[in-house]
Amino acid sequence: MSLLGSLLHLTNFRNPFLRTLIPSVGAAFAIQTAVAIPSILAKSERFYDLSGSLTYLSVTALSLYLPALRVRAAASLAGTAKPPFPSLLDTFTGKGGPNGLNWRQVVLSTAVSIWATRLGSYLFQRVMQDGKDSRFDEIKKSPPKFLAAFMAQATWISLCLMPILAVNSIPHAVLSTLPAIGITDVVGLLLYAGGLGFEVAADRQKDAWVQAKKRKEHDEDFLTHGLWSKSRHPNYFGESTLWTGIAVTSAGVLASNIGQVGMGLAGTSYGRFLGLGMCFVSPAFVTFLLLKVSGVPLSENKYDKKYGDRKDYKAWKENTPMFIPKF
Repeated sequence: MSLLGSLLHLTNFRNPFLRTLIPSVGAAFAIQTAVAIPSILAKSERFYDLSGSLTYLSVTALSLYLPALRVRAAASLAGTAKPPFPSLLDTFTGKGGPNGLNWRQVVLSTAVSIWATRLGSYLFQRVMQDGKDSRFDEIKKSPPKFLAAFMAQATWISLCLMPILAVNSIPHAVLSTLPAIGITDVVGLLLYAGGLGFEVAADRQKDAWVQAKKRKEHDEDFLTHGLWSKSRHPNYFGESTLWTGIAVTSAGVLASNIGQVGMGLAGTSYGRFLGLGMCFVSPAFVTFLLLKVSGVPLSENKYDKKYGDRKDYKAWKENTPMFIPKF
């Protein structure tokens, strides 16, 4: 039996959700460990954010195609022909067959992939231009702390992907009995699109401002126009919003009777609560990190030390909401 076949056999739990959760989370920690070792040896943080995005993409794809991998592995052991991998196009034409994919699985997985690709490439380009990431100036000097940063990233990825892993764990035959589209699908995807657009626009405005300052086109010390006049951290607000959108769409599946059956939770007293919890742990954890750990506190403390005694900075802070924009 191949290594892949052995791993699929070891994680072939009776519960559909565990069959997807365990190998997916394991893959997240394995990839982060593989990147952490050379990064620690080189004392370099250049690939930290990029590795996070690649892990998001890899784990999302793995969760989406795990059922097909298991079916193909079983066919190989039985000596029968392996069925083809499900077609993404067939998802939207109704030709996916019993081993196909549901449109919600594909759309939610694509939504995460778009966000991860955009953010990862943006942060990687920034660290390559700057030559370093000031967050790691002290951390990278300590191997245990640097390793902990990679493990924290693996945890972040696992928790944020929880609703995606749950939805992708449900068999196509079960998901196909859901209504074609529901209110949670519409609201969730609109929140995602709005949040992503807000984050991208805020990042582009900040990048344009930084580049203009490097060209000596202005001498401003902090950005106070555009979306940055509506919120002191509009990019973080956008990120929290898009993950809320993913959670809402996922909740429409996981809290339904069909979703409960698909995850093997039907008939339990805690099934719906667990389903909703797996959805909203994602935006809750993201928002907690942004507001209390690595986002707002680091940025606010940095600028407070530099410009805290200036009247224009104080006025901007007093008149501009920290997180939720005011229009």
